[in-house]
Amino acid sequence: MTAPVEADVLIIGGGGAGCSAALHLARRGARVVLLERGLVGSQASGANYGGVRQQGRHPAELPIARRSHEIWRRLPELLGTGCEFVQTGHLKLARNEAEAAELVAYLDVAASHDLRLEFLDGAALRRRFPWLGPAAIAGSFAPEDGSANPRLLSPALARAARQAGATLLEQAAVTACQHEGGRFVVEAGGRRFRAERLLNTAGFWGGQVAAWFGEAVPVRPHTPNMMVTEPIPYVIEPNVGVAGGNVYLRQIPRGNVIIGGGHGMGDPAVPMSRPLAQVTLQAMRRAAALVPALEGVSVIRSWSGIDGMMPDKIPVVGPSGTTPGLFHAFGFSGHGFQLGPAIGAILCELALDGRTETPLEGLSIRRFLAPRPMPAGAAMT
Repeated sequence: MTAPVEADVLIIGGGGAGCSAALHLARRGARVVLLERGLVGSQASGANYGGVRQQGRHPAELPIARRSHEIWRRLPELLGTGCEFVQTGHLKLARNEAEAAELVAYLDVAASHDLRLEFLDGAALRRRFPWLGPAAIAGSFAPEDGSANPRLLSPALARAARQAGATLLEQAAVTACQHEGGRFVVEAGGRRFRAERLLNTAGFWGGQVAAWFGEAVPVRPHTPNMMVTEPIPYVIEPNVGVAGGNVYLRQIPRGNVIIGGGHGMGDPAVPMSRPLAQVTLQAMRRAAALVPALEGVSVIRSWSGIDGMMPDKIPVVGPSGTTPGLFHAFGFSGHGFQLGPAIGAILCELALDGRTETPLEGLSIRRFLAPRPMPAGAAMT
């Protein structure tokens, strides 16, 4: 094997987070090599629903979501394209009193992060959104949120990163990775790469990268079931979700309605994923209960991808607990698309500055690692 390619930072995984990190690092003058096993954005970052929301996020994620929102608004100047991002608002619906109470309780969480929400119920909800059916009894509206085209984001970030000087290698699956002499040595595509810092943005496969460094965590594959309908008259302007999260939908101006709900099937070893017809039918029924105009509408395509699901449904973000120079950002549990641009900026700061101003409390990989036994005779402090 030839001499290793030297870099300042290596990145494993070419989704939105990894490509964003490559862009931010390259713009600061770092030598960056990103290794992607397939094509950039070919898994969760490109096969998701396209929701760009802050509403409903776990409090640990909200600081990242707030920062990412500002980057989404600047995408045209950052990338030369807005990736079809539109601030249509996000409407989260309740279908019973318990779900309505959940929406009300979240108002305080949002207010503590300066996220503006408007609670609507009864006649107010119907006046504002007359296309809703009787299944929806209340809703919380976030006017700053919206949606974008997931097929566009990662390729646009990758293109901008390359223009800034980063090296992004596709079809380059990592086959070995170790830390020796204070540097990471990674083998991929028959070549070796070496750097002092390593960013793990490998989605579900990020669990394997972490395990290579003694940080095995209980990540499992997540295969969201997605579909799109034939065009119908455009009436559903906001991005729509529900308390409980078992169905979500948005309509694009040409009339097609994109719907998600339930899980398909997949095999990360291939990797392979596909939707399930029965799950698609169930999600369509739930969507039609919320929006009666969807009754009898044809589904013209369905799909899935592979993401990493953590037991607590929030990602691992931050420094390794075992290896200096290693930083993780994986396990986004089906809702990392909106976070990706800011995750890249945060990883850049961690790698180059050793710190970030964005709070990451509650997201450390250490929450899954058993405490190491104290050596015999060690003093308690």
